[in-house]
Amino acid sequence: MIFHVQIKVMPLKDLLDPQGKAVLSGLHNLGMQTIKDVRVGKHITLQIEAESEHLAKSIADEASKKLLANPVMEFYEIEMVQV
Repeated sequence: MIFHVQIKVMPLKDLLDPQGKAVLSGLHNLGMQTIKDVRVGKHITLQIEAESEHLAKSIADEASKKLLANPVMEFYEIEMVQV
């Protein structure tokens, strides 16, 4: 069975997000002063062939821990998606 998984990877809230600060500065330069903070992360979609949803989520978790997210600087959330 094929399962569709979305993984959201974001910088930890306590860490500086230089890319987010650069985007915020750009938005302020465009006159959008009401925007007070920007955090930039990654949105990753996977198609996983597995026997069960539980196994597919486990595979996505392993991929996130080993490659997709840096646990020192980022956190991730996994969501199973119905197509």
